[in-house]
Amino acid sequence: HPYSSWERGANENANGLLRQYVKKGTDLRTVSDKDIERAQHRINYRPKKCLGFKQPVVVFQEMMSAA
Repeated sequence: HPYSSWERGANENANGLLRQYVKKGTDLRTVSDKDIERAQHRINYRPKKCLGFKQPVVVFQEMMSAA
């Protein structure tokens, strides 16, 4: 259902995190690679409650080493 944000919780949460670094309405062609890498790094190293307050990058590395 278009425009039913309550049906897309994870997507809307990710959009909210990105909006801290790239404001709504910004032309993404004007955002530098450095700015994108900075936002990506900060989001991936931010502890998440759903991961037991671990950082997503740490959980990903643990999963990769277990495989």
